[in-house]
Amino acid sequence: MNYTVKRGIFYLSFGSAFLSLRRNILTKKIMQESLLIPKIEKTSEKNFPLFGELANLEHEQIVFCSRPEAGLRAIIAIHDTTLGPALGGTRMWNYKSEAEAVKDVLRLSRGMTYKAAISGLNLGGGKAVIIGDPQKDKNEHLFRAFGRFVDGLAGRYITAEDVGMTEKEMEWIFAETKYVTGIPKSLGGSGNPSPVTAYGVYMGIKAAAKQAYGSDSLAGKRVSIQGAGSVASHLARHLKSENAEIYLSDIFPEKADRLAAETGAIVVSPDDLYALNVNIFSPCALGSVVNDDTINHLNCDIIAGGANNILDEENRHGELLRQKGILYAPDYVINAGGIINIASEMEGYNEQHALEKTSRIYDTTLEIFRFADEHGITTNEASNRLAKRRIAGVGNLSNIYSSKSHFSKRMGEMYLRDRA
Repeated sequence: MNYTVKRGIFYLSFGSAFLSLRRNILTKKIMQESLLIPKIEKTSEKNFPLFGELANLEHEQIVFCSRPEAGLRAIIAIHDTTLGPALGGTRMWNYKSEAEAVKDVLRLSRGMTYKAAISGLNLGGGKAVIIGDPQKDKNEHLFRAFGRFVDGLAGRYITAEDVGMTEKEMEWIFAETKYVTGIPKSLGGSGNPSPVTAYGVYMGIKAAAKQAYGSDSLAGKRVSIQGAGSVASHLARHLKSENAEIYLSDIFPEKADRLAAETGAIVVSPDDLYALNVNIFSPCALGSVVNDDTINHLNCDIIAGGANNILDEENRHGELLRQKGILYAPDYVINAGGIINIASEMEGYNEQHALEKTSRIYDTTLEIFRFADEHGITTNEASNRLAKRRIAGVGNLSNIYSSKSHFSKRMGEMYLRDRA
């Protein structure tokens, strides 16, 4: 009997040791596999202090999405949800580095907050970027995986179409989440928002002309457009209807040539565009085009375009433009037609209503110019202040008790408020 007990103890002890050894082996394996993840160089950490950027730009949340087998590397940034859920498009671009992608998504999402606020929408600001070549790296698995990540945010972020994306990709995302706009009209959506975005930019350009020249007529005005994509194409057609003199440039010359053939525009090389003697320069491609390298070459009266984050360093370059006497129409103000269009989709899409609301960009832009003149500040600072004023005003309403509550206890003295 003692022998049996001893055997039992022996076998029990052996089993425990075996399990302990197995755990150690698994732990070692996991640690070894984790070493396969590339280490971030210390220089990269110094170059891009992530949490410092989040604090400086006042973001609420940033989400990194990875699905290696699908080739998905995406970043979702939620800037501010005071006015409502964060709405902003998904951009697919072949970024040079992950740090560049993070910087872009943080700036873009902040711009969406101000864009929604200045446009009178009950929405917050967010944005997403997918790192990859939009000409080569697209597949259904990638976008459906991304849709699952969007769905996991349970409505805090609502996505839409942006640079490098088409309705086809939005349809794949829509297969996995309802938190997506800009889906094809055949599925009940509003489709490509670019035509409405371009219309808003056109309204902003006319407002800038009114401010600078005393008339919003663009007849005979020389306008250079950077980019020949969807927004630029629709904008060029509006300008042609007013008999403006149009100059075009794009990194893909064949796109510029096709648009020029349709609109009668003159094609110039990308390098020559900045110094071109024009009345209005309209960047409609990527951001940061007004920077230390280009600002001294600019030869225009007005900058008003559909690109986001046109100013590389918002405060410094905005002030330099003011000193040079160049009127800057803040990009997130005049390119807000896209978000106005997809916000209308969320309420039950009405194209005429979306266009009518987008036409108000004209008055909003003039209001910003007046505010800037009255306070002696740049136009981009004026638009930021007006946007923040609305966010603060509406945000303070949350201090007023409303009926969004569940009462508990018989006397109803204790309750839990719903949190949107």
